Amino acid sequence: MELVLFVLVGFIIGAFVVFAYKRIQDQNTKKSAHSEAEKIINKAKSESLKIKKDSETKAKDFEVKARKTIETEINKQKVTLKNKETQLERRLKEIEDQNKNKQDENDRFANQLKDREEKTSIAESRLKEAEKATQEQIQFLQKKLENIAQMSQEQAKRELFQVLEETAKVEASKRIAEIEEEAIKESDKKSRNILARAMARFASEYTSERTVSVMSLTSDEMKGKIIGREGRNIRTLESMCGVDLIVDDTPETIVISGFDPIRRELARRTIDKLMEDGRVHPARIEEVVEKQKAELTKSMKEEGDKVIAELGIGSLHGELTKMVGSLKYRSTHAQNALNHSLEVAHISGLLAAEIGANVKVAKRAGLLHDIGLAADHTFEGNHAYVGADLAKKYGESEEVVNAIRCHHEDEKPASSIAWIVHAANVLSNARPGARRNQMDNFINRLKDLESIANSFDGVIKAVALQAGREVRVLVESSRVTDDQSMMLARDIVKKIEREMAYAGQVKVTVVRESRSVEMAR
Repeated sequence: MELVLFVLVGFIIGAFVVFAYKRIQDQNTKKSAHSEAEKIINKAKSESLKIKKDSETKAKDFEVKARKTIETEINKQKVTLKNKETQLERRLKEIEDQNKNKQDENDRFANQLKDREEKTSIAESRLKEAEKATQEQIQFLQKKLENIAQMSQEQAKRELFQVLEETAKVEASKRIAEIEEEAIKESDKKSRNILARAMARFASEYTSERTVSVMSLTSDEMKGKIIGREGRNIRTLESMCGVDLIVDDTPETIVISGFDPIRRELARRTIDKLMEDGRVHPARIEEVVEKQKAELTKSMKEEGDKVIAELGIGSLHGELTKMVGSLKYRSTHAQNALNHSLEVAHISGLLAAEIGANVKVAKRAGLLHDIGLAADHTFEGNHAYVGADLAKKYGESEEVVNAIRCHHEDEKPASSIAWIVHAANVLSNARPGARRNQMDNFINRLKDLESIANSFDGVIKAVALQAGREVRVLVESSRVTDDQSMMLARDIVKKIEREMAYAGQVKVTVVRESRSVEMAR
């Protein structure tokens, strides 16, 4: 127990001794650190004082140098400013001298101008006096001349103007004739070459197609089936197809009457189908009509696609394609409308190629130029305007729309394509076999041409030749001179253009001759 106690006491004493030693060591370390810090601080203070003294010395030196530099620059600026002031004073003096010289010159010019004004005033007064004397002399001479000529001044003016007017008319008619002759030669040469090249490359059928309105039946027994009991079958056919069916005594023949060629075609197809089937009653008729309507629409669409593919003009709107196909069942002046449109499209393409225009656009406009004929009665107005509205509605370009609207010259063509389509339409209509005009209209046209030519003074007789393409006019040589005959031909042409509607051209030839007849007895 005592041993443990001694060990514990010894441990405590050892710990105390160690702690005391550690404490003394720490104090010694602090003292040495403190003395070291003081040394560093004292060194730093001495260095800072040294640096401060150096910086003050350098600052004083810089201030002295800067002051010297500024003073030198100020002195230079003063010298420069003084030089500028000297130059400015010299320039001001020069300007004052120049102004003084200018003022002297202005004064001298003012004096000269004043002298000239005085001289001009004197000259004007003398001129007025001379004019007055001249006017009096002219009046005296005029009166003297009037007394000698026994004609007043106004009468002389009228006579002179009349002579000048006649002379001017003669000269103008000669010049007009020369210009027209040159223009006709040049235009005929170019137009003939273009048209000849275009027409030589296109060959079309010369036969025209009439609308089918009479169809043959397999037998007279079929007439009874079509009429039906108490006429119920024929009434159903007429109401469903929108046509009139005429059944007369003509054997194995029935007449389909109606203004709409599409409805007539629908009726023809329906009757053909009923003849194949042999069963004819109202329910069957309604079924066949509906089926044929769908097939007819499909046929028109296929026909339109076929024409578009043949021309190679790209795609058209579906409705326009169907309307193009429907032209197959329509006619214009006894000419099949689709054949006519196809012909105009080909000719338009050839003409466009000759003059360097867009061939596809020309063909497109030529094909659609009569599309207004395919519109039904719900569209009112001229077929050219109706066709233009339909083309615009279904997305055609303004160039095509304008060509459709102007192909009959209802409006002035606004592009080369419109003129091409107009020319192609005229060529297609005027070719042999394209139209069958009635004899009465033909005779009336000749009479109108002759009456227009006979309405002018000096005309003895007028004769229309070449189916109205030329008018020969015989005039009195004593009343119409050679120069006046040119003007007469031009006046007749203008009146024909103003009062008559015709296709192509009308040539007016004025014939003037002198005949001397004597009898030997």
